[in-house]
Amino acid sequence: MRILLTGGSGLVGKNLIDAFAGTSIEWLAPASQQMNLLDYAQTRQMIAEFKPELVIHAAGMVGGIQANIREPVSFLVNNLDMGRNLLMACLENGVKQVLNLGSSCMYPRNHQEPLTEEKILTGELEATNEGYALAKIVTARLGEYIQREHPDFNYKTLVPCNLYGKYDKFDPKHSHLIPAIIHKIHLAKQHGEKTVEIWGNGEARREFMYAGDLANFIISAVDRFPELPAVMNVGLGYDYTINEYYEATAEVIGFEGTFVHDLSKPVGMARKLVNVDKQTALGWQPKHSLKQGIASTYQFYLKEQQ
Repeated sequence: MRILLTGGSGLVGKNLIDAFAGTSIEWLAPASQQMNLLDYAQTRQMIAEFKPELVIHAAGMVGGIQANIREPVSFLVNNLDMGRNLLMACLENGVKQVLNLGSSCMYPRNHQEPLTEEKILTGELEATNEGYALAKIVTARLGEYIQREHPDFNYKTLVPCNLYGKYDKFDPKHSHLIPAIIHKIHLAKQHGEKTVEIWGNGEARREFMYAGDLANFIISAVDRFPELPAVMNVGLGYDYTINEYYEATAEVIGFEGTFVHDLSKPVGMARKLVNVDKQTALGWQPKHSLKQGIASTYQFYLKEQQ
């Protein structure tokens, strides 16, 4: 199969490229200079030239809570334009299979129970990343609309839980929770500090899956693409508190200090856990435990610091 991958330089994209390496799949992951998804004409031309059988859309402007609060216009407009341009260019070029990567940010805020795919667009979004979430929702819906008007086209959306892993961003200005924790605790240990700060009380719960596991699921799903639901969660099916992520990371890194909580800082949703019944029905589950995933990510982080 010939696959075109967007976002090959990002977290999911690089892990996918690693996963592709052990397969017979023919793939292309153009850099943004070759295929600028904000430019419809260029996107359409690249797809016309490569003639992929499947497009995996893993590109996007991503960042942690600070970045989303700081730049809501960019997170909305850039992600919306990328998704729209890619799907419409695929439709125009007759590409019948597209695998779009969504985000659990698409779900309504303040739900304690695991989030099923049917919950999308049933409630208010989390304000701290609303722009990004809206763009992801529109792209997923556009894929469903295309399928509705063109029944022989399969435009599917995977909704991963939060991800971390090799190739992550560790700069506090752009990082998500686990790479940010790794960076903070590594520096604290390196500088001999006795405490590390946690935003909020640390009791909010989050589900983070190792990105290499998502890549492996996508590779396994390529051969059974028609079986995938139109929208499908991919995740662990269980979660941890923020405090537990700090504790696990401290154990992996060997930090022996304590944690202090800054209750003035924003923490986002109290809980965000995806329902993985559809994933389980396909017979797949992630392989990495939390500490295994953190250890692998930390080893990557140490190499990046050299």
